[in-house]
Amino acid sequence: MTPSPSALPPFDAEQALRLARQTLDIEAAAVLGLKARVGEPFASAVQAMLAVRGRVVVMGMGKSGHIGRKIAATLASTGTPAMFVHPAEASHGDLGMIKSIDLVLALSNSGEVDELTTLLPVIKRLGATLVAMTGRTQSTLAQHADIVLDSGVEREACPLQLAPTASTTAQLALGDALAVALLDARGFRPEDFARSHPGGALGRRLLTHVRDVMRSGDQIPRVAPGASFSELMREMSAKGLGASAIVDADGQLVGIFTDGDLRRRIEAGADLRNARASDVMHPSPRRISPDALAVDAAEMMEAHAITSVLVVDAGGQLAGVVHIGDLMRAKVI
Repeated sequence: MTPSPSALPPFDAEQALRLARQTLDIEAAAVLGLKARVGEPFASAVQAMLAVRGRVVVMGMGKSGHIGRKIAATLASTGTPAMFVHPAEASHGDLGMIKSIDLVLALSNSGEVDELTTLLPVIKRLGATLVAMTGRTQSTLAQHADIVLDSGVEREACPLQLAPTASTTAQLALGDALAVALLDARGFRPEDFARSHPGGALGRRLLTHVRDVMRSGDQIPRVAPGASFSELMREMSAKGLGASAIVDADGQLVGIFTDGDLRRRIEAGADLRNARASDVMHPSPRRISPDALAVDAAEMMEAHAITSVLVVDAGGQLAGVVHIGDLMRAKVI
């Protein structure tokens, strides 16, 4: 039973800090201690996971189960199909999720947890490859396994030596090591990661193209080269982007005029009343392809201190315009 607050001893801040630092030292040592044991069995486990035709099925009870769920999620998001199956639930029907073409990664520091060891003969009869991650290489789990990954630690950070602390940290680190080795072996790229994370910032940056966010059709501010200066101003005001494209009769982009161009000409004392669009336009506007990534448009805007980029297709025709506000709404920036 948890003691009531009034029954607790006085809080000792120095003791709390000492134990915190000691915990970090113990867990750091546990992770570093794995380096010497990452050898042929680790390479064999990676090779087996690369070769598996089904999924990597991660299993574990208690705190090892929590670590197992994280390992399964990390594997799945980095190119290795994986899922977590709870050993207790497996004994009541969920074992049907595991097939002979799968690989089972079983986590248990002791290697003797009943809910897991009960399943080992069945898993072996299924013909699934069994990889054990355990702190005891002579345990029941290790003896049944095809490959054994030693995740043992000298001691737990828990001063009572009861709560799994350093041992679960070691399991987590070893699981991450497997995921990193596998993604490298698969040639996994940022684009692949983005496809697994379409809702994340990286997914948006790597999966969103200019065509997905650009304005097109009547939303594009544009005038002909012979348009009067007043027509040019009305078009810019109506579309509200602070710029207008200058497009010839064939739809080819020939120039751009921006608020910045207007300010500079006024400051220079230019008489614009009788000017035509072709007289005031900038003849070499920044442009981007509809197939480019939206993040490329953002980088172009930042590099050239502009707020809009004209979108031009392979034939040189104006296809759209992308504004910095469009990129912000799409959460590309």
